[in-house]
Amino acid sequence: MMSPVRISLFLVTVSLWMADSFAQELTPRIYWPAPKGTQVLVAGYSYAAGDLYFAPSIPIKGADSKINAGVLAYLHTLGLWGRTSNLLVELPYAWGTTKGLLTETPASREFTDFGDLRITLNVNLRGAPSMTLEDFLALRANPHLIIGASLKVLAPTGHYDSDRLINVGTNRWAVRAQLGSIIPLKPTWLLELTAGAWLFGDDDEFIAGKKEQAPIFSAQANLIKRIRPGFWASLDLTYYTGGQQTVGGNRLGDTQRNMKIGGTIVVPFRGRHAIKIGYANGIVTRYGDDFDQFLVSYQVLLR
Repeated sequence: MMSPVRISLFLVTVSLWMADSFAQELTPRIYWPAPKGTQVLVAGYSYAAGDLYFAPSIPIKGADSKINAGVLAYLHTLGLWGRTSNLLVELPYAWGTTKGLLTETPASREFTDFGDLRITLNVNLRGAPSMTLEDFLALRANPHLIIGASLKVLAPTGHYDSDRLINVGTNRWAVRAQLGSIIPLKPTWLLELTAGAWLFGDDDEFIAGKKEQAPIFSAQANLIKRIRPGFWASLDLTYYTGGQQTVGGNRLGDTQRNMKIGGTIVVPFRGRHAIKIGYANGIVTRYGDDFDQFLVSYQVLLR
């Protein structure tokens, strides 16, 4: 049977599975380190329901979606340039329905297929060099300021129909660059702050003409309570803006200025296992999705 200390080593990675899209991701403890060589396998599920708000020039109104998503993910903690680093690979699968009015005519779209492959590299810049078990225990006992950077790439591997307005795959590359810090308020209370930007390639096969999108900028704050080794909860808030689209040479008036709030709890059990439960809700939505989202993931420590 594993000790509480060893349990916590893989649970620090529990927050790295993300079910949300792009800047809306609520990801507490993304920069909390783990010892070199830690490997975790994740299976997750999320359910989102709510409205989609399009630019006025797009003839869709009253769009309502119910989306299920599953994901398989693998995380490996590395020591790059002498710093604690995490490599995360995710493969999502989604199925659901979107209904609304297209030019005042009722329309619906059912979908089920694989989404885009996601690869994320998180690197600690300050406060957590590549760690042994003893180093990690010392950090847990006496948390200090941690600064990290993250690069996430979405590859256009998901299913895409060029004659459909709504798809599981995006048919374009996307990259997110992000900086973040963990600030200990007390030994059991952490404040995590992050800021980043998504950059998008072009979709040359979009049904209404070539689709281009301006960057989306985001900021996030997570207030984290450490309850016991591997057992923690957080209150999460994110704000994102930008993302104006140009379709077929026509610039849309769909700049996003949205805010989302949520909560996360992680519960360990039987040594190598943990369950993560989360909820998120859009409290301010100008354009994009305004969803209630529930997620649960199961994680197992491989090493």
